[in-house]
Order: sequence, then C-alpha cells, then structure tokens
Amino acid sequence: MSPRATPFSRRAFLKSTATLAGAAALPQIWIPGAAAKDADGFRSLFDGKTLTGWHKNPERIGHGTGGLWRVEEGAITGEQDPPGSGNGGILLTDEKFADFELTIDMNHDWGPCSGLFLRSNDRGQCFQMMVDYHDGGNVGHIYGEGTGGFSSRAFDINGALADGRLAKLTTANLRDPKEHGCAYTCTPEQWLAAWKVRGWNTARVRCVGEHPRITTWINGQKVCEFDGATFEHKQYDRVKVAQTLGRAGQIAVQVHGGKGWPNGSKVRWRNARIKEL
Repeated sequence: MSPRATPFSRRAFLKSTATLAGAAALPQIWIPGAAAKDADGFRSLFDGKTLTGWHKNPERIGHGTGGLWRVEEGAITGEQDPPGSGNGGILLTDEKFADFELTIDMNHDWGPCSGLFLRSNDRGQCFQMMVDYHDGGNVGHIYGEGTGGFSSRAFDINGALADGRLAKLTTANLRDPKEHGCAYTCTPEQWLAAWKVRGWNTARVRCVGEHPRITTWINGQKVCEFDGATFEHKQYDRVKVAQTLGRAGQIAVQVHGGKGWPNGSKVRWRNARIKEL
C-alpha cells in the first residue's frame, strides 16, 4: 500500500453496498413528459398503473365534481361517483398540447355517454370526439363541448341486446352534408365494418391548426374530418372558440353527468400515446 492510499475497511464496503442496493430498490418515478418516444415519435401519457400525469376537474362543472377514476387491469376506468348518482366529470392530462396526433384504446360498457376531449381546459370546454356509446349516440364525430354545442354528427348508432348484452349495432338518421358540415365522413356501413362490438377499439385523432382540422379514425378506418376554419354551423363561432380554448389544451376523458348513465357502467381507456407535431 502506498503512503497516500486510504484503507477501504470492511465496514465502509458494506455501507456502500447497502446504499447502492437501496437505491436500486427505490421505485422509479414515471414522468409523462419524459416518457421515451417510439420509432414513430409517439410517447405514452399513461403508465398503465397509476393516474400520474392526470387530474380530475378541480372545480365543479356541468357534469359534476369529477367522477370516479381508477386504474384497473392496466386501463383507466371511469364511472359516476357514487355509481348511479348522476355525478360525473372529466379526467385531464396535466400537460397541454397544441398540434398533435393521439392514439388511445377504448372498451366501454353499452349505455354510457362519454367523450375524448381535445384542447380542453379544466372547465371541460373543448373540441370533443364523441364517444356516445348508447342508442341515438355517435362515436368518432366532433362536438363543441362547452363551446356552443355544435355538432358534425353524420349519423347515429343504435344497439341490439341479447341476454342483456350488446349483440350488434345498427345506424340511423343519416344526415345531409349541409347538416353535418364534415369535410369528410365515412359511411355508416364503413363505420359498422370497422367497429368491434365486444373488445377494444383504437381511436386515432390528428388535431392541427389555430382553427383546428381534426381527423379521426377508428381501427384504421377514417371516420371524420372536421375543418374548424371552414365549418359552418349556427352554434359555431370559430373566433370565440379560439379565444376560449387558446392554441393549446389538455387531453381528457369523460364521465357524463346526469341520470342517463346506467348504474354501475364503466368506460375504459388504455394505451394513450401522443406525438406533438
């Protein structure tokens, strides 16, 4: 041993080993904004285990105080709080996004009225991709939630039950292009062919522009193209909507308030991934 060397005692060695072992045992904190991107530039908004990176509406809104949100079997589940009470709400990302592409899987019970909120604020004002999974509902077209109540709904969906379970879907009330105002919509037949009655369905949404062009897909089938710069509807004021929402907003999922939500029914979301454009 050279005169300048410091002896490394057994006690010091054991202490340093314990420190390293303890550090390795610490749980890793998942930070949504720092999530790794895949080869296509998408990153996860949900860790599959917790609601880290998400929050309920902080104040009461028209749908309620927030709803009941949990993580169950790797999915975000939402229902009224308590079930059947009429008290719903929204669950929002902590992050805000301007131009983006989003993919998310959904597997909802038949009967709830829900939605995928785009450029939302904490009050739930947004462009909403409707996920109204009930008779007379719609999944995939755009609605102005808290921003005028305008709608690009091109047709409705209805369900047929067998032994209390949803057996098949049909469509009704096909609207004229002048009424729905979409730059593009799929046909009811295309929508029915794409949708899985039982199991998970994947929504993809692209949102770009100050008065956004919003394009939606279900399981790869293009459903709707909404052009916020040219859309005409008596309840749509593009300037006012832009002032209300700003250039960027949150992604949110919804539990609709009111007594129309079937008691005990849930909505389920997983694999939420985003690419900022």
